[in-house]
Amino acid sequence: MSENEPPEVPATALGAVRPLSIRITDGLRAQLDMIAQLNDRSVTKEIRLASEAWVQTSKSDPKVLLRAETVRAEIEREAQTRQSAIEAIFGAADSGVKSP
Repeated sequence: MSENEPPEVPATALGAVRPLSIRITDGLRAQLDMIAQLNDRSVTKEIRLASEAWVQTSKSDPKVLLRAETVRAEIEREAQTRQSAIEAIFGAADSGVKSP
């Protein structure tokens, strides 16, 4: 592995590889093409590596972490509301659901 190539995250660790279409300016595309050529990689790989690096950076961004806690709390509130609705309709979870 060369010095300028970050370790690659195995695709199996993140799931299947799926296509993603993005719109970029001609100037940015030209720069990506040149960087890919200089690094002897495809533009797709350059974009994937940059995206993986951005995700890693975002994971330690205090603003992102704060927003993640807010979203997590919203998800938990929504889940509790839905669980309460199910219990109101069918009874407590420990009573079990009976087949017709």
